[in-house]
Amino acid sequence: MKFAYSLLLVAMTGLAGCAAQRSLDVVQSDVDAVKSRLFSVEKDLGGVRDESKKGIGSVEQEYKSDFTAVRKLAADMQASLDSMKDDFKALNGKMDDLAIAAKKPADDLARYREDADKRIIALGDRVVKLQTAMDELNKKVGNLAALAANPKKEEVVTPESFYAKGLETFKAGDMQASREIFTKFLDQYPKHDLAANAQYWVGETYYNEKGYEPAILAYQEVIKQYPGKDKVPAAMLKQAMCFRAIKELKSARFVLKKLEEGFPRSDEAKKARELLKEIR
Repeated sequence: MKFAYSLLLVAMTGLAGCAAQRSLDVVQSDVDAVKSRLFSVEKDLGGVRDESKKGIGSVEQEYKSDFTAVRKLAADMQASLDSMKDDFKALNGKMDDLAIAAKKPADDLARYREDADKRIIALGDRVVKLQTAMDELNKKVGNLAALAANPKKEEVVTPESFYAKGLETFKAGDMQASREIFTKFLDQYPKHDLAANAQYWVGETYYNEKGYEPAILAYQEVIKQYPGKDKVPAAMLKQAMCFRAIKELKSARFVLKKLEEGFPRSDEAKKARELLKEIR
């Protein structure tokens, strides 16, 4: 029995040994297969690593190149930005200058207007002063003219001014006033060089009033009192005209002939000859 067990044990041991050997072989075969696969995997992994290294190197190189390009682009952009900032500052400066330049004409215009207003006010004051001065001057001139037109007796200090007043009054058409002045002149200055003229104008005042008879007498005073004076031919001509006016033609012809004989070269003699032809 024990022997049987021993045989069985040996048989089982042998079987076990055989089984173990086969198992070891299987295991060894699996191990070898695994090794082979591991080697293949390692080989493949090495290839992958090489490719990865190459890819990574290429990518790294490309990255470095792109990075360099990006850095250069960034630098260019920064430079452009700085340039733009400088241009912007310059533009702002120009804008400020333009603002100042635009403001300056406005300020100048304001100052000009202010100066113009001041000048206009000053000119207005000067105009007012000048107008006042002109009014005063016109007033004085008016007063002088009034004094000249109506002189006071004490202001007539010369025979000439007295005579001029009578002549001015005659020209103004006031025959009576003119006659009074010339009559007073003759009373005060009977021997004056202008006395013959004054007497003649007395005759003229009557003649203009158609007072032919008193005019004839006044002209006769010129002829009688002042025979050598220039007014004698004129007095004779006007005296003859007065005789003609009152139809005393004989007397008129007599006076005209005496005028021709006494003053043949005078203008009055020429008129006398023409008048004689009319009254024959």
